[in-house]
Amino acid sequence: MNWLETLRTGLEATVTHRLRSGLTVLGILIGIAAVILTVGLGEGAQNQVASEISSLGSNLLTITPGSSTSSTGVRGGLGTATTLTMGDATALASHTVAPDIAAVAPTTSVSEVLTAGTSTWTTSVVGTSPAWLSVRDETVAEGRFITTNDVADHAMVTVLASTTSEELFGFRDPVGQTVDVGGTPMTVVGVLASVGDSSTTNEDDQAVVPITTAQDVLSGGSDVVQDILVSSTSSGTLSGAYQEADAELLALHHITSPANADFTIESQQQVLSTATSVDKTLTVLLGGIAGISLLVGGIGVMNIMLVSVTERIREIGLRKALGATPSIIRRQFLVEASVLGLVGGVLGAGLGLLGAVVLPHFISDPIAISPVAIVGSIVIAICIGILFGVYPASRAARLAPIDALRSE
Repeated sequence: MNWLETLRTGLEATVTHRLRSGLTVLGILIGIAAVILTVGLGEGAQNQVASEISSLGSNLLTITPGSSTSSTGVRGGLGTATTLTMGDATALASHTVAPDIAAVAPTTSVSEVLTAGTSTWTTSVVGTSPAWLSVRDETVAEGRFITTNDVADHAMVTVLASTTSEELFGFRDPVGQTVDVGGTPMTVVGVLASVGDSSTTNEDDQAVVPITTAQDVLSGGSDVVQDILVSSTSSGTLSGAYQEADAELLALHHITSPANADFTIESQQQVLSTATSVDKTLTVLLGGIAGISLLVGGIGVMNIMLVSVTERIREIGLRKALGATPSIIRRQFLVEASVLGLVGGVLGAGLGLLGAVVLPHFISDPIAISPVAIVGSIVIAICIGILFGVYPASRAARLAPIDALRSE
């Protein structure tokens, strides 16, 4: 019996017992679809995190203050201290001190109520410098951004993000209009282009004002800043910019040991690496759980093949009596098992692709379609069919012709 005849016979045996074969295929189908969707969710989450972090600005370093300790000895989290000042930001902006740093943007923010006519909206008001636009890799859609003169003059001006502008002015042009920020009238001079949401904040919902204005109106004249954003001259100089900023701040704060630093410097690569690591761990965990259903499907294949061997003992005996070798008998049942695996794999891949297209309309998480996962799942399904078909096939191949023919 050649391979073509073996395949034809295997397909006929599978089709003859449609219900039994269908239930076996269903177990593999569900497992394959679960694996594809799980991997797709994991990769989709990783891509989304990478996109969100990249949208915050390229070659970005974020410097935050250390933790504070209250008079009662209670320690706050990182970022609660008041150890960063405008002087620190000015020093880091010096190309003599830090030649690998391209731009520096000190920032301070607070949640305030904005009022425009009868419309009110609560959002984050960010005080910063003109360099913030390039450091954060943002653009202005209308009007202009804050200037060095605005900072020097403590100008009462603001630049609104797209969502904030829409909530306050609808479809009207906000440039030149007046907005009360925490009760202080400010003139809208520009609107930022939309950049979309991140996993933690809506980057399109904020109002930007000069850092000096924010300190006067929102911080009571304090020179302290909440963090300092630093961009390097290129991706290749990011490490150099990190070291220059670290050394300069240690010197400014009179700290001799880096272990005692009252600030933290974090790069976007570090944030991305941490977030990606978490997503990968969850993907592996969920993929393992989905893989259990594949194991169950494989056991189903073995069970059905054992039943098939039992039902066809006389057929096996007759074939052996007519000259069929054990290898031909074994091949016959392995082909049947692999056909079940292949059909389950292809249908499961189809269901997984359908789910990847439909589910994002009902959930907030994206699902990435991975060709590697799809092809790999089909190959795994075939391997499962073969692996769990080995024992039934070997059992059929070992049957003695006389015993098989005598079987009732």
